[in-house]
Amino acid sequence: MTPLLEVERLTKHFAVRRGLFGWTPHLVRAVDAVSFALAAGDTLGLVGESGCGKTTTSRLILGLERPTAGAIRFEGRDVLAHDREGRRHYRRSVQAVFQDPYASLDPRMRVATIVAEPLVINTTLTADARRRRVAELLEMVGLPERSTALFPHEFSGGQRQRIAIARALALEPRLIVLDEPVSALDVSIRAQILNLLTDLQKRLGVSYLFIAHDLAAVAHMSRSIAVMYLGQIVEWGEADLVALAPRHPYTQALFTAALPADVDAPRQEPALSGEVPSPLAPPGGCRFHTRCPAVMPQCATQEPALRSVDGRLVACHLY
Repeated sequence: MTPLLEVERLTKHFAVRRGLFGWTPHLVRAVDAVSFALAAGDTLGLVGESGCGKTTTSRLILGLERPTAGAIRFEGRDVLAHDREGRRHYRRSVQAVFQDPYASLDPRMRVATIVAEPLVINTTLTADARRRRVAELLEMVGLPERSTALFPHEFSGGQRQRIAIARALALEPRLIVLDEPVSALDVSIRAQILNLLTDLQKRLGVSYLFIAHDLAAVAHMSRSIAVMYLGQIVEWGEADLVALAPRHPYTQALFTAALPADVDAPRQEPALSGEVPSPLAPPGGCRFHTRCPAVMPQCATQEPALRSVDGRLVACHLY
């Protein structure tokens, strides 16, 4: 069965200026040969520390950045080779919900206009049909119809995120990129939004690319999880396997403290030291070797390939 979304060796390098005298070209290796697939109706969680390339990957998929190399296929077709009509179909089919609902909604627009904007731009619906669709979308996300006359500042953070979700659903997309959708919300509200997203997925069959720092949320929401480190995927597999029985030392460090196997046992600190190296000059060999508690001599010189280990893919010389 053809995946809904397939990313193959996706790469994005940014040229930057360095040096006090003259211009010396350097490359930021934000995303380096990343590959994964997402089936229709499923959720893929993308996790890693800040600066690992998660958001750049999402921007490439949304078409906000053009890749340096690699391929993005949606519904079996090459996104980068689309003609004008193909690009239009892709933009309708792939929507986004961003981290900060305070920043993603225009404070000068009423909710009715915010949610209807994609319909105005992309459809030929009449004004009455748009009003009915907006009311349906607000009901879908748990907001009353009277919300249409209000401005974003009149809502709480969780309600604003519900408005953003309603706007993302307006064109009946097949894929929604969720870029840290609950990290700006109070802890008490996060579960409500995650449950809403789960219910909408069951009702509509939409797929999610779920990017988050909240590892418990990722494990709860996702069918599969891909772990990124310094622009590369180091582990990818079913969510339960990756979260509860991680194999890569980096994945182990991320998940051991966040999701302990025994909730009564003392919390373990992540076995990580130092900072993430700069993507301007990533370490040779395995990029994680400078912080890895299980480092071996070959880790500094040989880059490990993703290999099948215990039902998931792992890029580590231990295996």
